[in-house]
Amino acid sequence: MDFLTSPAFWVALGQIIIIDILLGGDNAVVIALACRKLPPEQRKKGIIFGTAGAIVLRVILIAFAMTLLMVPFLKFVGAILLIWIGVKLLVPEEEGHGDIQGSDKLFAAIKTIIVADLVMSVDNVIAIAGAAQNAGEHSLLLVILGLLISIPIIVWGSQLVIKLMERFPLIITLGGMLLGWIAGGMMVTDPAFVTPDKWTFLPKFGTVDEKGLAVVSNTVYWTSHIAGALLVLALGKFFASRKKPDAAHG
Repeated sequence: MDFLTSPAFWVALGQIIIIDILLGGDNAVVIALACRKLPPEQRKKGIIFGTAGAIVLRVILIAFAMTLLMVPFLKFVGAILLIWIGVKLLVPEEEGHGDIQGSDKLFAAIKTIIVADLVMSVDNVIAIAGAAQNAGEHSLLLVILGLLISIPIIVWGSQLVIKLMERFPLIITLGGMLLGWIAGGMMVTDPAFVTPDKWTFLPKFGTVDEKGLAVVSNTVYWTSHIAGALLVLALGKFFASRKKPDAAHG
């Protein structure tokens, strides 16, 4: 239980909760739409069982993702995707949920919630796997704790979360920069960039320890994370500034 006194564990857990809340806002909308036609006495069951199924499925997906991140170049690709997700968070698109069908059958509503969550969870899975990657043997525990804490917040406190984000846009900006921060760390710790005796034509930002985990210097650590956060901020501001004239013209 020594990990409970580790600052890195609690920082990673905080990151996972923030990511879940920022990227999971649509989940509450999907759950509401899927259960809207259920009888009142079944609606609560639909929400609970649908959410539980979505959590279990997401934990499985993230466990696979954390394993896959040990494959060379996948962290690099994941980092690029995270940067794109972070930028998209800063330049939100109008999204509808008209394709989410409500059902008056409990099982059908639960299935709708689980399938929709699966389709919408790609960004969450990559971001959470990146945030948990440095926790070693406790990474899956981090993922489960983060989901158990954040999912109820999303489902039952979604309106409050949305209002806070609307009132304090800085929350969204910091969330996007957090994804960039994680992406920067993922990129320089990709096995292709820290394994000395393989892919020798590539620059090496660090090495690996006896457990196979990436080890980088403090300089590389801070530079890569800060650069990733600033890159998302810069790209987000750039695309947002370009979108405003288009919107005015439209």
